[in-house]
Amino acid sequence: MALDSDNVRVATTGAVYVAPTGTTAPTDSDGTLDAAFVDLGYVSADGIAETIDKSTNQIRSWQDGSLVREVVSEGTYSIEMTFIETNEAVLELYYGVTQTSGKFSIDPRKTGGRQAFVIDVIDGASIERTYVPSGEITSVGERTLASGEAIGYQVTVTAYADASSTVVEKFFSDLEA
Repeated sequence: MALDSDNVRVATTGAVYVAPTGTTAPTDSDGTLDAAFVDLGYVSADGIAETIDKSTNQIRSWQDGSLVREVVSEGTYSIEMTFIETNEAVLELYYGVTQTSGKFSIDPRKTGGRQAFVIDVIDGASIERTYVPSGEITSVGERTLASGEAIGYQVTVTAYADASSTVVEKFFSDLEA
């Protein structure tokens, strides 16, 4: 394969959306999302960190202890980001609760349950869309309130297999026919 600098991508802009699980899934990188997906607003300049974590078991032979196979025993897909826009959807996601008349009753054991997520990463005409049909906020970071600093809401979304065993789907506009 020849080197091609036109294939170097930069996550210039994008958006993060959330909707109830079971919401109609996207089918391509740039199609209109179901109206149930809510744009969560600004993400900090640190961007979005995508992690694929795998655990393996090594299988060794009895005869000489040589490694003969390694199998993946566990796998986890997660996404971490910090929202810097304060809005109802972000607050509900961060605190894991639904607000009532501007009031949040916070229980640190609550996660808000499973939801569907879409993350669009845009570089000019190139779009990478990540779809998590069933994800949950499994971790939140510190919320620091300081003069001259944007208030941040750091969250980690952990993806689960849905009813059809789909954990994550990726769509790339550059690869669509």
